[in-house]
Amino acid sequence: MPILTADMSAGTLTAWRKKPGDHVKRGDIIAEVETDKGLIDVEVYASGVIEHVLVQPGATVPTGTVLATIREEPGGAPASPAAAPAPPRRAETAPAAVPAVAAAPLAPAGRVKISPLARKLAAELGIDVRAVRGTGPGGVIRREDVEHRAAMRSAALAPEAARPVRDKTSRLRQVIAAAMARSKREIPHYYLGTSIDMQRATAWLAEENLKRPIADRLLYGVLLIKAVALGLRAVPELNSVWRGTEAVRSDAVHVGVAISLRGGGLVAPALHDADRQRLDELMRRFRDLVQRARSGGLRSSELSDPTITVTSLGEQGVESVFGVIFPPQVAIVGFGKIAERPWSVSGQIVSRPVITASLSADHRVSDGHRGGLFLSAVDRLLQEPARL
Repeated sequence: MPILTADMSAGTLTAWRKKPGDHVKRGDIIAEVETDKGLIDVEVYASGVIEHVLVQPGATVPTGTVLATIREEPGGAPASPAAAPAPPRRAETAPAAVPAVAAAPLAPAGRVKISPLARKLAAELGIDVRAVRGTGPGGVIRREDVEHRAAMRSAALAPEAARPVRDKTSRLRQVIAAAMARSKREIPHYYLGTSIDMQRATAWLAEENLKRPIADRLLYGVLLIKAVALGLRAVPELNSVWRGTEAVRSDAVHVGVAISLRGGGLVAPALHDADRQRLDELMRRFRDLVQRARSGGLRSSELSDPTITVTSLGEQGVESVFGVIFPPQVAIVGFGKIAERPWSVSGQIVSRPVITASLSADHRVSDGHRGGLFLSAVDRLLQEPARL
C-alpha cells in the first residue's frame, strides 16, 4: 500500500486491474485504492509477472502492507530510490498471510514506549496511550499516531445519520488539517513576495492564441507553471523533498498543481517533468490532470511525486497568496490575479497588468537570498514568454 499523502496511514483496496499470471511493466495500473483524496490508480514500479495477490478488494490495510508479489523478469528495471513510493515488493515464492486489522489489546501503562511530545498530546486530547499503535522505531508511539487515533475516535463518535453526507468531506478536511498543522509546526517557513509585469506575457499569449483552435488555446496559468519549473534551475535546492532527516534534491522537476475539488478540499498532483515540456503539451496535460482530479482517476505517482507546488487563487479575485508547504516538499509558489496597476517605465507612469508572486520556503534548506534569486528568475522568464 503506497503512501500517497503526507499523513496517509492506511488505504482501502477497491479493485485489482491485473490478476496472478498477468505480465506487467513499469507504469502499468494494477490496482485501485480509495483514500481520503478519492479513488487512486496504483502503478507498478517493476516489470515481471504477478505471482500472488495477498490483499482482497474491500480490505483496509496500513501503508507499507504488501498487496501482491511480482516475479521480476530478467532485465526488469527495479524501483529507483528517487522514484515515487511504490507498492512494496517481496521475493517470496508463496504468499504470506495478511493478518486482519484489529484493535490491539491494551498494554500495561508502564510498558508503553512513547515519545514525550506524543505523551503530552495524548494527555491533552484524552487519548489512552495503551490503545495507540506505535509506528516509530521499535513500536514507539509518535505524535502522528496519537493524532491518527484521535481522528478515528472522532469518526467513531459521529452520529450515524450524519455520516453519509458529511463523512467523506470531513475526512478530507481532517487529512488536510493534519498535514497543514504538521507543516506549520515542524517547518520553519519564510515568506517572500514580488510584483511581476505581465505585459509581455499577456501580449504574447493573446497573439499566440489567435493562431490556435479554441480547444488548443493556452491559459496564462501554464506560463506561470513553466516559469516556476525553469526557475528552479537557478535555485535547485528549492526542488527538494525530505527523506528522513535529509532534504534531497530531485533531478526531475515535478510541479504539483493545487486543484480545488467540487466536494470541498484540494489535491496537488504532479505535472511530471514540467521543465522539459512544450507549452502546448503542458497545457494538454494540465487540462487532463484537472479533469481526472475532479472526476476521480489520478495515478499514485501523480500524488506522491511532486517536488514543489504551485497554487493560484487568481480566479477567485485574490491578489496574493502565501501558501503552507506540503510535506515532504520544501517550497510552495503562489500567484494572485492579474490586475492593472500603475507601473514605472522609462521614467513614465503607465498602466500595466501585474501579478503578485510569492514563495513560502523551508528555512532549513534555503534562505531569503536564494529565495529572492528564484523569484527574480521567474520574473525574468515571464519577460521572454516565447522562450518558455
